[in-house]
Amino acid sequence: MDFAYDEKTEDYRKRLLAFMDEYVYPAEEGFDEAYRGDWSPPPVIAELQARAKLAGLWNLFLPGEHGAGLTNLQYAPLAELTGRSPWIAPPALNCAAPDTGNMEVLAEFGSPEQRERWLRPLLDGTVRSAFAMTEPQVASSDATNIGTRIVREGDEYVITGRKFYISGAMNPQCRIFIVMGKTDPDAARHVQQSMILVPRDTPGLTVRRGMTVFGYDDGDHGGHAEMVFDGVRVPAANLIGEEGSGFAISQARLGPGRIHHCMRLLGMAERALELMCRRSLARTPFGKPLAEQGVVQEWIAESRVRIEQARLLVLKAAWLMDTVGNKGAHTEIQAIKIIVPSTAEWIIDKAIQAHGAAGVGQDTPLARLWSAARTLRLADGPDEVHKRSLARRELHRYRQA
Repeated sequence: MDFAYDEKTEDYRKRLLAFMDEYVYPAEEGFDEAYRGDWSPPPVIAELQARAKLAGLWNLFLPGEHGAGLTNLQYAPLAELTGRSPWIAPPALNCAAPDTGNMEVLAEFGSPEQRERWLRPLLDGTVRSAFAMTEPQVASSDATNIGTRIVREGDEYVITGRKFYISGAMNPQCRIFIVMGKTDPDAARHVQQSMILVPRDTPGLTVRRGMTVFGYDDGDHGGHAEMVFDGVRVPAANLIGEEGSGFAISQARLGPGRIHHCMRLLGMAERALELMCRRSLARTPFGKPLAEQGVVQEWIAESRVRIEQARLLVLKAAWLMDTVGNKGAHTEIQAIKIIVPSTAEWIIDKAIQAHGAAGVGQDTPLARLWSAARTLRLADGPDEVHKRSLARRELHRYRQA
């Protein structure tokens, strides 16, 4: 691997650094207070999106004809920069989950009609979307447990079930849901599920409540919702792919989503380390700066080492996805999903400790960063599931031998 940025990456990186300094960081002050009661994002997001389009910093995550044409390896340092302000920069560049994963699904598996109806406005940033998979009644860490039913009746599918912690669903701009449910409970375990498009205004779909994350409403991510599908009817043409392909599509969707999260987490960790260093140089307890306290120096050194280790693994995973495909990078994607969120969480925790009471309040981004990192140890699969799968894959090599 060549660790130098190529010319294209360096060009995007310089423009994005300038964009962050000029527009994103100044927008952080008062961002929370700007939220309205209806979960609409602050007006500054629309302003930043217009500026990002003019700057050519739009849909950077998506390779091929629909996006900027960047490889995963080229996108990695850019996503890391957006992670320094994860509640503003990703949506400003139209690179925010869950829309990114949904656009990838529609680009790869959607019909021409589905792409025209929903992918185009998502690419333009005129609507938002959500991915409805997680359910309260089952252990959703095992996606084959999904209980929501999708039943064919003539030219329609009827959807019945309950979902919760559906990211982005509280945003009034969220106009379309990709819903995962079972079309054939009697089929083999991994071909029981299907995915289907459900517009927000479909009769029978009810957004029951918004759900908090560590007390935050998480409005910057569009909010998380509990939803009920009570005999929801949509045209059969809304099915994505074929019946029984839902589990395979979900795995194809979650691979890129996991590495994108990890790329941004590196930026979160870098920002926390920067804040910790600045704080330790500015505060003087017990007659000497925090920066001269051995325990703080240990935190700083350990943070740098952990970031560098994590970044190398993320870059390797990105390189493998580009060269041998997502399946070939399966082990590395699982590895980064295990280590990067916990690494960022540890570093942010130490930065909070260095800030004292200020670290848990609203005057620094640290508390919000910590809640995001801790949440990502659950989102897209909890640590334990990835460790179990990774261990079984490792053991399989020796069983074969």
